[in-house]
Amino acid sequence: MTDFAKARRAMVESQIRPTDVTSLPLIKALLEVPREEFVPANFRAVAYADEEIPLAPGRAMLTPRNFAKMIAALDIRDDDLVLDIGCGFGYSTVVIARLAQAVVGVEEVESLVREAEELVTRFADNAVIVEAALAAGAPAHGPYDVIVLEGAAACLPEAIVGQLKEGGRIGWFHHDGEAAGECRIGIRHGGDIDWRFAFNGSAPLLPGFARAPAFEF
Repeated sequence: MTDFAKARRAMVESQIRPTDVTSLPLIKALLEVPREEFVPANFRAVAYADEEIPLAPGRAMLTPRNFAKMIAALDIRDDDLVLDIGCGFGYSTVVIARLAQAVVGVEEVESLVREAEELVTRFADNAVIVEAALAAGAPAHGPYDVIVLEGAAACLPEAIVGQLKEGGRIGWFHHDGEAAGECRIGIRHGGDIDWRFAFNGSAPLLPGFARAPAFEF
């Protein structure tokens, strides 16, 4: 039987800390949230492996390293309202909830929504799950201090950009059709977003975020 607590510690020590993730609140959250509860049953044994975990057709959970580095780069604070797009079973939403004031997780796959609703209720009291197209976000709860995309995008729909507060931060994995990619962090200033490179990393392309004539880079 897998010792999940031991696997969780090993994930943090071998995959997270060596990649310059030093935020103590984030490390604490990663050590406390049982990642194995947020994956399909047949993938529980590899929940802490350094690999993407399939969640549904065309959808996968980010690697622990890529997820942790993006969240660290966004510098989520305890007064932030966060939009978590593509939350899957809700793992990312629950981890972020340990850092933020409140989190809205968005998921469009019905089976994932049902799982996420149950798990988020069990593990967080400051987070909700909204069933909606990922590219639509959750405007009724916004605007947001932070928006997180749990996957890659070739562009950002204006509907998503419009839900980000002035001075708010957004993180995503830029997808340009190549195998390699990069995580970018943006800050909204007026109608524009100032982007910076965060780190090299790839992720599955989220549905609704393929290339379109809006905020292309």
